[in-house]
Amino acid sequence: KNHPQETEPLRNALTINVTDFFRDKEVWDEVKNVILPALFSQKKRISIWCAGSSTGEEPYTLAILLHEALVNHKDWSGVITATDIDEVVLAKAKAGIFEEKAIQKLPTVLVQRHFTKRPDGLYEAKPHLKELLRFRHHDLMSGFPPVRYVDLITCRNVTIYFTEKQKDDLARMFHAALVSDGFYIMGKTEYLGRQVEDLFAPRNPTQKVFVKKEKPLQSRPAQ
Repeated sequence: KNHPQETEPLRNALTINVTDFFRDKEVWDEVKNVILPALFSQKKRISIWCAGSSTGEEPYTLAILLHEALVNHKDWSGVITATDIDEVVLAKAKAGIFEEKAIQKLPTVLVQRHFTKRPDGLYEAKPHLKELLRFRHHDLMSGFPPVRYVDLITCRNVTIYFTEKQKDDLARMFHAALVSDGFYIMGKTEYLGRQVEDLFAPRNPTQKVFVKKEKPLQSRPAQ
């Protein structure tokens, strides 16, 4: 409390940066087969926010799925805003360079299509993926979303050290950032608190996929 300069390094240390490409495959099947088709049936340009993007595996997973959706529809487009509080992992994610073990679970066809093997043995995301991504430093506890009118928010396995109030505040911020009927994906072990569960309707509860509900208008007191 008496050393504000120490707050961010401490938060960074408490942030779990363990992640994989297509972690929890069923979730990404839902994004590919249900969410993206639903969004593109309504509009030709979509906006995605990957909150707590860590070292980049999740935003690049989204970029792969988005690119695969765009490849046969030249009039479609999209952008992914990837944010994290940790400047170090954010810089790593922006570089888009991964060790072989990070991509070894990916199908060979996806590796060949979306990554270039460098002379040093590392794999770098190809430009068509990087062009879909915007990396920004952002504190989820700030109360202010870095983007608005978002169609899909993913924030998975990020809130493990958050208090219940912080989780509720985060859900409210995501609700404010989403368009009507926008999608919100949580981690498998995460949940909506009772104070905010009426902000979202379950779309696929097993995969923790929710859809934004509009806030009910508060009734006026009787005259």
